[in-house]
Amino acid sequence: MNPTPSLTAPATGVKGSAPGSDRPAGGLTAAERLLSLVQRQGVLAVLLLVVVIASFAYPTFASLDNARGVLVQASFLAIVALGMTLVIITGGIDLSVGSVFALGGVLAAWASQWGLLPALLVPLLVCGAIGTLNGLLIARAGMAPFIVTLASLLGARGLLLAFTDEGATTYLVPKGSAFAELGQGSIGGFGHPILVALVLLGIGGLVLQRTSFGQTLFAVGGSGDAATLMGLPVARAKVTVYLLSGLLAGFAGALNAARLSSGVTIIGTGMELDAIAAVVIGGTLLVGGAGSISGTLWGVLLLAVIQNLINQIGSLNSSYQSVVSGGFLILVVVAQRYVSRSRRTL
Repeated sequence: MNPTPSLTAPATGVKGSAPGSDRPAGGLTAAERLLSLVQRQGVLAVLLLVVVIASFAYPTFASLDNARGVLVQASFLAIVALGMTLVIITGGIDLSVGSVFALGGVLAAWASQWGLLPALLVPLLVCGAIGTLNGLLIARAGMAPFIVTLASLLGARGLLLAFTDEGATTYLVPKGSAFAELGQGSIGGFGHPILVALVLLGIGGLVLQRTSFGQTLFAVGGSGDAATLMGLPVARAKVTVYLLSGLLAGFAGALNAARLSSGVTIIGTGMELDAIAAVVIGGTLLVGGAGSISGTLWGVLLLAVIQNLINQIGSLNSSYQSVVSGGFLILVVVAQRYVSRSRRTL
């Protein structure tokens, strides 16, 4: 059964108009359309403004080599944030992605000695299993997403440390292997991780906006009870998004290991917070029911540009990125509350 438009479309209004109402029949008011546009694409305007200012202030910022570097660094977070977007749209949260990302990288580096296919399949199987377990405990057992994924964060990190002898063992990717080429190669001067991230984001956007599954996610995030009454597979949808989040985090970790030629054990700490920040800054509501993949992409790029700009300044260390990112996050959440209140009064 397909969900009705009023429950599925992100940030929609009532499609019809009651007798005596000022609302145009079959559409949103101009004010509602403006508020929806600000929520979904406001971060793009901020991103463009920051890029323009930085380009004038620091000539090296606008160079092609710097742009490529920014995009490569952002590609791994973008893949993780894609899965996080799907989870948050359903009203959930996944705190385990940072540890799963690191675990996926170590497993991929270890399995790369047997070729490209094992290097990809091993982390996908293990990280997908972690995501599936998260989904089952949340959707079937009714446990809180925060608690379940926090436990998975600790469990995945513990598994990582056990597999690497408390970090004493570092698995290396064979030089010149097909797996190494996946992370280090390029097409037209743009690294493979950039192209892979764009393809995955494109597929994610199409699935979210053009399929019944994507519309089901919006319905579940908007009102789980209403979605259940409509006969939608609420539990299955939740399990699926946590499975996808685990798979994408593990794949991003594998891709990062291919780029670094090793399974680094200390990466991924705090990555879940960066992913959540990028998703929310991109316009996805933390309460669920509204969001977009394009907004997440702009949020990821904004965080990456801020980090690069801090590096350009030179006198500031990377910790300032957390301060700026936190400031942006607070502003966005306040703006989202304002938009939501404004819609209710229209």
